[in-house]
Amino acid sequence: MPRRRPLVIGHRGAPGYRPEHTRSSYDLALALGVDAVEPDVVFSSDGVLVVRHENEIGSTTDVASRPEFAARRTTRAVDGVELTGWFTEDFTWAELSTLRCRERLPALRPGSASFDGAQPPLRLVDVLDIVRAASLERGREIGVVVEIKHATYFESRGFDVAGAVAAQLTAAGWGAGELPLYLESFESTVLRRVRDLGIRGSYVYLLESSGSAYDLVATHGRHAPTYAEQAAPGGLDVLAGIVDGISVDKRMILAPDRLGRAAGPSRVVGDAHARGLRVFTWTCRPENAFLTPQFRSGRGKAAFGDYEAEWRIIAAAGVDGVFADHPDLAVGFFH
Repeated sequence: MPRRRPLVIGHRGAPGYRPEHTRSSYDLALALGVDAVEPDVVFSSDGVLVVRHENEIGSTTDVASRPEFAARRTTRAVDGVELTGWFTEDFTWAELSTLRCRERLPALRPGSASFDGAQPPLRLVDVLDIVRAASLERGREIGVVVEIKHATYFESRGFDVAGAVAAQLTAAGWGAGELPLYLESFESTVLRRVRDLGIRGSYVYLLESSGSAYDLVATHGRHAPTYAEQAAPGGLDVLAGIVDGISVDKRMILAPDRLGRAAGPSRVVGDAHARGLRVFTWTCRPENAFLTPQFRSGRGKAAFGDYEAEWRIIAAAGVDGVFADHPDLAVGFFH
């Protein structure tokens, strides 16, 4: 039986070409034929789910140049990491909507940076509406992969994370399986809570190549299992009873050796499939800055290397979905 092609998921839209999480980024990803798009969600002070990769927005919006918000610059510990800047939870949605988005990596992606200052942030409901309209226009189902960011942190600040996610998905007409919905997080606790509230979708646990999940660290301290332990057969046995799939750092599939050369595909995809778990991977990017060293070409970080060679290893592993910054390249390769 031929292997089913993996889903191509527009990672924050099409951030290889437009500032991440903007309307134009999502519109372009949908026009380039993705199977789904991925909005990350954080909170405004009034409980709106805002689409930003992180709650610290100093580098991805123009907030630092807005004198009326200068006094809100502060330092916070988010998931155990101290950050200084401006945080979404200190702004109402009405205030956030006056900001304008900026490219996260302007030196690497100057073409995308040329769109700086043109577009406001989005809410989750805005992205859901964009995808629903695109599905109707194109006559095919297009999914949304909602990544819940920093759940333990936001809960510590008094937000009902699971309740808000469930309520806002339901209000937008996405809570009962109308269109493909995936809920993902680096914290399994919040995924279980959203599922318990009756939201129908596929629940996907994100795994880093190192470290431990912050919700587990907050509960178990130094005894928290590592991501590597959770990706091992025994850990996958546990996850199979909690989630529908895992989404792994591509390095967990490429399995670089001590010299940085890809030795994969590793066994993690097969081990997960043997337990009935789907496997996504992140992030397929063509620039030298993000490729395994052996696949880089030339000396410039922004130059495209032999990304197809790296992606062939990922495809050979049999993944069920890939996150991509340049959707046209990923659709052309994986489809």
